[in-house]
Amino acid sequence: MQIHDTAARGFASDNYSGVHPEVLAAIGEANLGHQSSYGNDDYTRRLQEVVREHFGEAAQAWPVFNGTGANVIGLQSVLPRWGAVVCARTAHINVDEGGAPERVGGVKLYAVPTPDGKLTPDLVDTEAWGFGDEHRAQPLALSITQSTELGTLYTAAEIAALADHAHALGMAVHLDGARLSNAAASLGLPLRAFTSDVGVDVLTLGGTKNGALGAEAVVVLNPEVVHGLVYARKFTMQLASKMRFTSAQLVALYEADLWLRSATHANAMASRLRAALEEVPGITFTQPTQANGVFARLPDGVADAVRQRFFFYDWDASVNEVRWMCSFDTTAEDVDTFAGLVREAVASRLT
Repeated sequence: MQIHDTAARGFASDNYSGVHPEVLAAIGEANLGHQSSYGNDDYTRRLQEVVREHFGEAAQAWPVFNGTGANVIGLQSVLPRWGAVVCARTAHINVDEGGAPERVGGVKLYAVPTPDGKLTPDLVDTEAWGFGDEHRAQPLALSITQSTELGTLYTAAEIAALADHAHALGMAVHLDGARLSNAAASLGLPLRAFTSDVGVDVLTLGGTKNGALGAEAVVVLNPEVVHGLVYARKFTMQLASKMRFTSAQLVALYEADLWLRSATHANAMASRLRAALEEVPGITFTQPTQANGVFARLPDGVADAVRQRFFFYDWDASVNEVRWMCSFDTTAEDVDTFAGLVREAVASRLT
């Protein structure tokens, strides 16, 4: 039974897209017969092999339901009870997870303002202090996001510098990779080149934003600094009984090149959208378009006019800043139609 308008399109979030047909097919194939529960299944075992192929022989995958759960238990696993996390103020763990890292994970966050969502060693040092001071939660982990919440990218060298700096201070390095595939596609690098090869200890491997149905994973890259994750996944309610369906999706994405094909397409659609509006008077872009997100400021009234046809979010309504996200199933026609509506709305308000 169809209960929604299947012709509706939008640029609000890559979470709005459906499930990639190849992922749906993988779920159907995993549905045949019986398999052991709680991860003792063939699909989860295959996922371990796939993850090692991407991230190295030490890598271990822990499938979970969502990115917030992955971030919470990933951070819990590298911190003692008195530990704290240094992150960008715009980080998902700080802004968009309902306080879960602090409420559920018991993790203090030290949020650092940044102009582009990216941290530097100098910015880390603004909160990485007070070691040994019993009155201050100890900054023992660094969390970065790739690509960032502002659609920007760290280079491999930038992550290496951050990891070296954090490790020298005794901090573990966590990477929120909800859009890790988009970053790899834009950088033209294998996944390990800007994660395990440059000192990241644990990461969230995204699936949902790239065509999966509620499938993410915590990937441990440095088992020496990760403890108790098997227990944390259970007591934070992220342990799937029928884990084969979660793992089958991630295998479908990452076993071959589906993750890269989908991310490359989403990035290309964001670039197409930016190019279509680059020269329009009255529109200013607030961040470089490096992955699948476009950030722009619009003249008064334009956003609401266009939202009558295509939904998207305000990023900072006080300055008319919006965010447009492209997905694996965004089409060139979607982009061209949307850009045309934006141009028309801008022209009507500037004349």
